Amino acid sequence: MNRIRNRTQRPARAGSVLLLVGILLLAANLRAPITSLGPLIGDVRADMSLSNGAAGFLTTLALLFFGLLSPIAPRLARKFGMETTLLASLLLITAGILLRTFSHVSALFAGTALIGMGIALGNVLVPALIKRDFAARLGPMTGLYSVSMNLWAAVASGLSIPLAESAGWGWRGSLGCWALLSAMATIVWLPQLRARGTAFPAGRHKTAASGIWRSKLAWQISLFMGLQSLLFYINVSWLPEILQSRGISGSTSGWLLSLMQFVSLPATFLIPILASRYRRQDVFAGAIALLLFIGYGGLWLAGDRVWLASVWVVLLGIAAGAAFSLSVLFFSLRTNQAQESAELSGMAQSVGYLLASVGPIALGLLHDSVGNWTVPLAVLVALSVCLFGFGLASGRDRKVRPAGVGSVAEQTGM
Repeated sequence: MNRIRNRTQRPARAGSVLLLVGILLLAANLRAPITSLGPLIGDVRADMSLSNGAAGFLTTLALLFFGLLSPIAPRLARKFGMETTLLASLLLITAGILLRTFSHVSALFAGTALIGMGIALGNVLVPALIKRDFAARLGPMTGLYSVSMNLWAAVASGLSIPLAESAGWGWRGSLGCWALLSAMATIVWLPQLRARGTAFPAGRHKTAASGIWRSKLAWQISLFMGLQSLLFYINVSWLPEILQSRGISGSTSGWLLSLMQFVSLPATFLIPILASRYRRQDVFAGAIALLLFIGYGGLWLAGDRVWLASVWVVLLGIAAGAAFSLSVLFFSLRTNQAQESAELSGMAQSVGYLLASVGPIALGLLHDSVGNWTVPLAVLVALSVCLFGFGLASGRDRKVRPAGVGSVAEQTGM
């Protein structure tokens, strides 16, 4: 009897392991094609004769597609299936990576647009897939997904210049090599097409899609997601400049930016596991906002002491990793089914990445207008207070439901 049971259970376990590997590889491709570009932007600008504004728009273009395409992703999953839509996500990313290595400027921007489209689909649908297929292990799976995404983002950022210069591949080869990672993920993902079925359990699909945008709780989660995204991309864009304005050297400030990304990884993994054990997550959200408040406040008052700046950067990194994975966890904890999770994910990431796309530009313009980083840092301290408010609201034990059928807790604000 045990042998029969083992035979019947092996395929299910093997399928789950293959799905897990597929999710981790898919997650690895949701940031690396973007973060690999940043360190090479000077070489790209010089080789393609781009202005500073045009070069900076490359990252903004990807974020805009994140925001604009996110609400459409659940509809595509309903029509074509979750697995097929995620395969299309990987194919778009691979095509975009290869296209932007061509010699024409239009190919560079078109490739970036394709990458943005592909990542937008993956951003929205992977959390919903975890909600659907790993409902009993939401915390660990969300942590693994988030760590894979952020780990490869940091690796891609760190390897870009060595691959371009030390390996002699140039900026095109350095950017193009990430097509190997996306192609590998595509191959591993292909078996999932055989298991595809209904993207979401039968339910109130149309009602959920229309009602999610009228939910107060959905907006609170979306703004929590949006503010943490905005702060992350501001950190990536301007932290070295802020540190240099405090008297820290350029090479050291670059190292501190890498430190910020790597120290975020443990928190990225652990926070979903810990937070999913409780009915409320407002304490976790409050702690994250407090770390951001202290970190930005420390930079505001900091001098040129590297060890002290490292403390503030570490606090910002821990908070950034925890905030991202907690916001992703909310997509599952605050919904009843995978369909609602996908709709909430699409809404929150649309709001989040549209905010993130204007954040670095707005802070740069503010710096130019006042001539220092003191006022922009004060704004970042204020934004951490706003994150605190939206985090407390998002962390309460409630569910997002379509308008008209919401829970008493959501309707009354209890």
